[in-house]
Amino acid sequence: MDRFRMIFQYFQSNSESVMNGICGLLALASVKMYTSFDFSCPCLPQYNMAYGLGIMFVPPIILFLCGLILNRQSLVMLEEWRRPSGRRKKDLAVIRYMCSSIMQRAMVAPVIWIIVTLLDGKCLICAFSGSMDPEKFVGFANVSTVQAQQLLAKVPCKDEELTSNSTSRKAVSRYLRCWSQALGWSILLILIIAAFLARWLRPCFNQATLLQARHWSNYIDIEQKIFEEACCEHSRLFAHKCILHFFESMRQEIKLHSFSLPREGEQAEGEEDLLRGITDQDQVNKLLKTWYCEKPPLDVSQAHQRHPLVRERSLLPWADNTSTRSKCPLHTSV
Repeated sequence: MDRFRMIFQYFQSNSESVMNGICGLLALASVKMYTSFDFSCPCLPQYNMAYGLGIMFVPPIILFLCGLILNRQSLVMLEEWRRPSGRRKKDLAVIRYMCSSIMQRAMVAPVIWIIVTLLDGKCLICAFSGSMDPEKFVGFANVSTVQAQQLLAKVPCKDEELTSNSTSRKAVSRYLRCWSQALGWSILLILIIAAFLARWLRPCFNQATLLQARHWSNYIDIEQKIFEEACCEHSRLFAHKCILHFFESMRQEIKLHSFSLPREGEQAEGEEDLLRGITDQDQVNKLLKTWYCEKPPLDVSQAHQRHPLVRERSLLPWADNTSTRSKCPLHTSV
């Protein structure tokens, strides 16, 4: 169990590495899906193009959406973009950096799918065989236009009796496959050159701005994780206290069944300290709303300053002013 906990903590602290691994798995899955997919062109003039282009572009859209869904930073970026400014200003450079990073990772699997389909050539042959000019091929020059369209639509089907042994069918297939492979290699070359230029020209630009954007992007992600962990811990303690109060009348019976309950006054103060003095549903709701609307500024030197929510809590009869001043989550979560 400890080993799994260590692995989980590693994944939480290295979300960027995890996302790179997920993108690689999606890319491998896209190649495996295409190789195991039974491509079967309908060989009908009115359906060939829709089927071929659909196989080429619909799965990449699905893979792109899967990449966005699996990327945790996409939700973090949207929350950062939509949240009110409050006491912390929003940095558009950080949001642009997060958006760029998310899009780059989400586009890996779709681009690989498109390149693989172009290098294979089946989709392009199925989509554009009916659009070829019959006069350019000897076998289709002496037939009517309707018959030529039907014969050209049957080019992707090797088992078709009318075109199975036709040299014109093979010529059309080779022609479209050459164009498909040329387009696929061209796209791959352009992407490699673009990645090469982006890699080697990056030092020519302002590195300080890039480092700042990357730092605060990681900070927003880690801050969100720590806040969720703190909320989970508070929820667990809050539920524990509520359940103990609910079963207060059954304390003796619970003790007989070997439930480990704290004695009167024992561990109660410790749990109250862990609850940070937030012991009411309205307080919890207001705390969450305050966190969303008025996140604390990114300045640890201001950690000793009291938040308006703490001043309101100090008026409550059960809230200790000396303890809440130093233990409010909004003071230390910067």
